[in-house]
Amino acid sequence: MASSSPLFYRYSPQFPDHRNTNCTNYNNLTSSSSSNSCSPSSYSSYPSNFCNRRRRNCNSAAFSAGSKIIWKHKNIRAQAMSTSNGNLSSQRGIVDFEDEPDHLLVLVHGILASPSDWTYFESELKRRLGKKFLIYASSCNMYTKTFTGIDGAGKRLADEVVQVVKKAENLKKISFLAHSLGGLFARNAVSVLYSSNVSSNKGLIAGLEAINFITLATPHLGVRGNRQLPFLLGVSFLEKIAAPIAPVFTGRTGSQLFLTDGKPNKPPLLLRMASDCEDGKFISALGAFKCRVLYANVSYDHMVGWRTSSIRRENELFKPPRRSLDGYKHVVDVEYYPPVLSESPRFPPEAAKAKEAAQNEPSVQNTVQYHEIIEEEMIHGLQRLGWKKVDVSFHSAFWPFFAHNNIHVKNEWFHNAGAGVVAHVADTIKQQDSSSTYISASL
Repeated sequence: MASSSPLFYRYSPQFPDHRNTNCTNYNNLTSSSSSNSCSPSSYSSYPSNFCNRRRRNCNSAAFSAGSKIIWKHKNIRAQAMSTSNGNLSSQRGIVDFEDEPDHLLVLVHGILASPSDWTYFESELKRRLGKKFLIYASSCNMYTKTFTGIDGAGKRLADEVVQVVKKAENLKKISFLAHSLGGLFARNAVSVLYSSNVSSNKGLIAGLEAINFITLATPHLGVRGNRQLPFLLGVSFLEKIAAPIAPVFTGRTGSQLFLTDGKPNKPPLLLRMASDCEDGKFISALGAFKCRVLYANVSYDHMVGWRTSSIRRENELFKPPRRSLDGYKHVVDVEYYPPVLSESPRFPPEAAKAKEAAQNEPSVQNTVQYHEIIEEEMIHGLQRLGWKKVDVSFHSAFWPFFAHNNIHVKNEWFHNAGAGVVAHVADTIKQQDSSSTYISASL
C-alpha cells in the first residue's frame, strides 16, 4: 500500500507516533479545576473502580435557565437564551447586551428525521448552558432530503449556518452536536465553512472560533455487514445484497455509506473526507475545533455499530465496564485518544480493484476485503486528530434495543434512558466554553 501514490494533498502534521498507554486515574465531571479542557493534562481521577482504563472527562456545572426567546426569520428557527439587536427580543422588549448569546450551537439530526428529534435535548441544553448560547436545530435536511447524498446535505447545512450567523451579529463561537448520519453531514459542512486564520494556528468555522464537534452514534467509517450494521443479524444473504440495494432505498447517501459511490478508480467520499483534498479541507476543519468528542453505543444499536461510531479498529474494542459514571447513567467509559502520526489516506490499486469487485460482483468476501482496506485508510486520516471517546451502554435500560434513539432521547417517553448522556454532553459543552486549552490536533 505504501508504494502507491497518494490521491490526496500532502498533509504532514508533526506529533509523536503513539497513543497514551499509561494507566491514569481520572475524576468525575465534578472536578473543581479552573483550567479544564479536553486535553489529557486537565483531568483528575475517577472512582477507583475505573482506574484500569484511561478516561478523560470534563467539569460539570449547573446553570439556571435564562429567559426563553424564540427567533423566527423566514425558514430559520433558532432558539436563544438571551436577546440580540434587531432579531431577538425579550418579552419585555429590553435588550441586555451582557446577556446576548455569543456561542452558536448547531444541532444536526440523522436520517429520515427532523428538528423535533431534539426537543428534549434542546430543552435540557437551554436549562443547563445558560444565556450565552444560541441553540439552533437545523431543518435543511429533513426526512427524505437525507437520501440526496452526504456532500449535498453538507452544503445545505453550511448555507443554513451562514444565514444564522448573518442574523446574529454578536456570535463569536460555534459548536456542532450531531446524531447518527447528521455527524457526517456536519463533517462535510464544516469543511465548506472552514477558513484559515492568519492571526493564529487555528482556522475559523463560519468566521467564528470553533469550540466543540460532538457526534452521537455516527457511522464515521461507513457501514457494512453485521459488525457495523447490526440489524442485518449476520445473515450472509442480507449482507450480500445490502450494498447493491442500498441506493434503491436511500439514494446517493446509501452508496456513500457503503463506500461504493463513484467510479471504481475514484476514492469513495468518506475516504476523501478523512483528509485534506481537492474536495475540501476536511481534516483542517475538524482540527480547528478545541474539542472533538465521539459518543458511541457499545451494544444494542441496530443501526450503527460500536466500531464505526467510535473510530476504532476491531482489536481496539474492549469489554466495557457495566457500571455507569457517577451522575451520568449509562455512560460507562471516557477515554482520550491523542493524535497519531500516520500517512495520508491513500487509494491504492488494490483498493480500486476491490471496489470494482464490490460494485460488480457483490458478495460478503468482496465487501469485507474492500471495506477492510478503506476503513484502515480512513482511520489513518482521522487518527491524525485527537479525540475524546465516550462509550455508552444501555444494557440495563428497560428498552435497550432503542439504543440508537436513546442516546439523544428522540422521544422523552420512550427514549428517556439517555437522560444521563444528555447531561454528560451538556456538561462537556459547558466546560469547553470556558476553557482556553485545545485538544491536540494535527495542525
